[in-house]
Amino acid sequence: MLYAEITGWGKCLPPAVLSNADLTTFMDTTDEWITSRTGIEERRICHCNFSDMAIVSARRALAAANLDPAELDLILLGSLTMDSLCPNTASIIQDAIGAKNAASIDINSACTGFLYGLHIGTNLIRTGAHKKILVLGGEFISHYMNWAQRDVAVLFGDACGAVVIEATEERIGLLAAKIGCEADAKYAIQITNLGSAYSRLSEEFLYINWNFEGQEVFKRAVKCMARACEDVLHQLDLTTADIDLVVPHQANKRILDALARRVGIEEDKVFINVHKYGNTSAGTIPVALTEALEEGRVKPGDYILSATFGAGLSWGACIIKWGDRVTPLATTDAELPPCDKTALEILQPHIARYLAHEAKTG
Repeated sequence: MLYAEITGWGKCLPPAVLSNADLTTFMDTTDEWITSRTGIEERRICHCNFSDMAIVSARRALAAANLDPAELDLILLGSLTMDSLCPNTASIIQDAIGAKNAASIDINSACTGFLYGLHIGTNLIRTGAHKKILVLGGEFISHYMNWAQRDVAVLFGDACGAVVIEATEERIGLLAAKIGCEADAKYAIQITNLGSAYSRLSEEFLYINWNFEGQEVFKRAVKCMARACEDVLHQLDLTTADIDLVVPHQANKRILDALARRVGIEEDKVFINVHKYGNTSAGTIPVALTEALEEGRVKPGDYILSATFGAGLSWGACIIKWGDRVTPLATTDAELPPCDKTALEILQPHIARYLAHEAKTG
């Protein structure tokens, strides 16, 4: 039987930091208001294209696996903030890294995009259809933010992460997964005026608006992720005591705490970096997994539990059994283009535009 080992991993965080104090310069909020409700202290703001972050994280993951990109036969990119809809952004990444023998697919399930991609890629390897796959997750969410909407704008940041999975006969990699969607609550997280269902001729198209029903999202997220965690534990006949580390979607510290309590996981087993980066949507899990490896939190043979939720409302969980190697086989000098602006300087034109629109429309 074939399995899909994670052989490489990498992350890319833009250098520009947007702190809670920065947000108070143009928004009616405080550091205490944000941290007490979300646990977020700062987030990163991208100064280039989303694909630039994806390419750097891809190159770092390939170096960690010591894999020639020409050996890849598939690229799966989880994101909702693509460089372009046509061509797909996975093909932009493919061309940039020289993965000339790969097929390339974009996956838009918002925050669940990476876990969905890992689930799909693993099963394609297990069927024998593919052997070496690059799975990415990330967002340039600041570009889609309404900076006049406090309840949404304080939550998100930009980042990307990637893993390489390769066929193996050893029973490691993603061993169990459960994904789903509570579509009856699809409008609880919604960009309300972007897409072919809306008029691109309207002036309102220039100003992205969000519907974000926080209490509904919290309730559904905890319930669905907990149920999915219980399902994957049951699939492998494991208990929470068998889990060595939890690497969940980093949406909100309150949600992470509530999930741990509901599933019965000790807090010290839960990897958290939401305070540093905010919610980077599809980027949270691969970035957190990479940081957990960098910090020595992942040991050979560990069972890693991951859970996620996002717009749709999509949700999922998986259990990964780690292999023997926890350090990269090689490194790369891949970096983002230089950034000579602060986060506020990058965002200033967007912030001014949204605040002016808010003042005009009330």
